[in-house]
Amino acid sequence: MYHIWTIENWEKNIDLSKEGHRSGLRLRFDKGIDNEVRRACKEFAVFLRKEYFFPIRVVVYIKNSLKIMAMDGDKVYGTFWRIEEDYTVEPYIRVAAGDYMDLCAKWGKDSALTAILITIAHELTHYFQWINGLQLTPIGQERQATKYARYILDDYSETREHP
Repeated sequence: MYHIWTIENWEKNIDLSKEGHRSGLRLRFDKGIDNEVRRACKEFAVFLRKEYFFPIRVVVYIKNSLKIMAMDGDKVYGTFWRIEEDYTVEPYIRVAAGDYMDLCAKWGKDSALTAILITIAHELTHYFQWINGLQLTPIGQERQATKYARYILDDYSETREHP
């Protein structure tokens, strides 16, 4: 079985030597994002950069809101934005983290942080679906993103100390 975060179908569509081309994963935080969320996201990004290659730069915006408005008007926890089949325009991800304190009270700190990191991994799976030109139904895209988000977080948790 292939791992969509590591397959290289994107090599057919993307010229890494083109002037101005940027690769990698970046994070940007809204003002007011809890320091624990900031720390956890940064540590997760270090792990992701070490383990995976991001051929087109993708910025993950961590938003200080309860939910984010998707293109279709739905309120969601995360979105992945790109222009279909145009690999010259950098995509981006938005993740809602404004409910962190509520999640802490409800589930505890570790589970609250995990929920945010799973959302990041879910949206990054959509990035890899797009960049590798995978042809899936909308339901198939969501199922695969949910499966891979859990897989990536399980992998990541192996690198962390647990109380």
